[in-house]
Parts: sequence; C-alpha cells; structure tokens
Amino acid sequence: MPPDSLHQPISFTAAFLRATLYILLLAALTQGTYLEALHLPTVRFSEYGFTELAQSVLLLMASLLLLYVRHSLKVMPTVTLLLFAFTFSSFIREQDYWLDTYVANHTWKVLVTLVIAPTLYWVARRRRRFVEEFRHYSNTFSFGMFAAGVLVTYVFSRLYGRTIFWQAVLEKNYVRDFKNAAEEVVELLGYALILIAIVELALLARRWRTAQR
Repeated sequence: MPPDSLHQPISFTAAFLRATLYILLLAALTQGTYLEALHLPTVRFSEYGFTELAQSVLLLMASLLLLYVRHSLKVMPTVTLLLFAFTFSSFIREQDYWLDTYVANHTWKVLVTLVIAPTLYWVARRRRRFVEEFRHYSNTFSFGMFAAGVLVTYVFSRLYGRTIFWQAVLEKNYVRDFKNAAEEVVELLGYALILIAIVELALLARRWRTAQR
C-alpha cells in the first residue's frame, strides 16, 4: 500500500456536501429523541423506543459498510475485520434484552465471543500486515472520528450517565428517566460518530481503489 494512496485530496464541494449530510444525520437523530420523549412517554429511552432502535441501526449500517470495504473494495482487510468485529459485537450487545428474553440469559455474551475470538486470532496471525495497515489508517480523519465515537460511547456516556452524578445534580428531584435519557442520547451520538467514521473510511477506500486503477 503506497504511503500517499490513502491521502488523496478531495474537493471543497465534496467536503461541504458530506459535512451537510452529517449535520442532517445528527439533527435527525436529535429530533427523533425529542419526539420519542414527547410522544412515547411509556417506552422512551427503553428497548422499545426510538433511541435504542436508532443505536442498533447505526451499528448495523457501520458493520455492513465495513464488510463492503473489506470484501468488495478489498482495502485494509485486517483493519476492517477488526473494526467490523467491534461494531458488530456492539450491535449484538445492544440486542441483549431481546436475546435474554427470547433466547436465553447471556446469549449475547456467547455471540460476541464467537465474533471476537476468531477475529483476534486471525489478526494476530497477520499482525505484521495489521501494523502496516494501521500505520496508514491511524493518520486519517476516519480514525480520528472513530476514536472520538468510541470515547464518547464507552467512556463519556458511562461516566455522564452515572446515577450518583444525576442524584447530585437533581438532588431531591432525581428521577431515573433523566439519567437514562442522558446516557442513551450521548451513546447515540457516539454511535453516529462511529458510523460517520466508517462512511469516511469507505469513501477513502473507493478513492484509493480508483487511484490504483
């Protein structure tokens, strides 16, 4: 993989269009959470609500895009496989309620293990190729956005959604709905950033394939 092949310049128009679409995506997600809170009081921010469904859709879309990059574009196969294992495992984790209810307790843990274990083994076997691919990927906008999404989802949302934090903020007015809404909406933002990162990776991969030809 040539060092400059993943850094092809893009036009201002293309960058502006993508930024506009990303803004519209975030606006739509935010409006969806607002409408959920306004019109669906009995299921808001639960497994039956818009926010949880949107989280699953974002993760599934990211996973499918990664499969497209890996198998159709054939770019960075080890990096994209590892990213796929992460996003698809997160998707499975979001289905824990349904799997525990309609299949068996801890089913999601088994499925996640079946995804993660062979992926880590495969990447470890090809660790030199992974390091080389990651060296290129780590210098891209996609990687920065992906890292931001992971930090927002798996670090900030967990800390921001702590019960003790919201009890301290609301004091005697504490209601668990506030805590749930804060955590789930921030988590939704993180998943949106991850999807944007994968879209950027897919566009980057297409530019690289075009440059190769």
